[in-house]
Amino acid sequence: MKLGVLVSGNGSNLGAILEASARKRLPDVALVLSNRPDCFALQRARQAGIPSAVVRPEDFSTRQAHDEAVASRLREAGVELVCLAGYLRMLGAPVLEPYAGRVLNIHPSLLPAFPGLHAQRQAIERGVRIAGCTVHFVDAGMDTGPIVAQAAVPVLPADGEGDLTARILAEEHRLYPAAIRWVADGRVRQEGQRAVWSRAPEASGSLWSPDVRT
Repeated sequence: MKLGVLVSGNGSNLGAILEASARKRLPDVALVLSNRPDCFALQRARQAGIPSAVVRPEDFSTRQAHDEAVASRLREAGVELVCLAGYLRMLGAPVLEPYAGRVLNIHPSLLPAFPGLHAQRQAIERGVRIAGCTVHFVDAGMDTGPIVAQAAVPVLPADGEGDLTARILAEEHRLYPAAIRWVADGRVRQEGQRAVWSRAPEASGSLWSPDVRT
């Protein structure tokens, strides 16, 4: 199975995926694709020798045409499992239909709480004491797909948005490669609005928070 990773920013989760792939804990990354030609994630891909592509929304007259171009690039690269890693666009039917049940995303909150942008800021503003991250299958909604795994972190009284972001990001780098491997290995699959396990990992703490070696 080959992975395709969609990025828009710094690409720290891409870095975690590439490291896991290099250590043979994940399948090969066949393509890193971005909607932003200047994002640092593309430099990470080049440094790792991974093929990359840019598909800019402004080069297309409609969202569907853009998504069709994304799907075409993924298909040409032989991608079988799509992983969003800070990709700041919602995907439409041209990608979601051919890759049904094979698109993953990681979000910096314990979904369904705080979907969308600035989840860490939302958590601090609402005064929650536990935040975290969620890996989920992607559907047509905003962070609404079936949940695969979650990891929790405390929100400390003195936390600013940057403090909480850093604490959650450390968990993302651990959780996302593990969840990608489970899906690639067929241990978990999407059925409707649920993630169905053939063999679930052991839970650590109060939520899914597995060791990346699981």
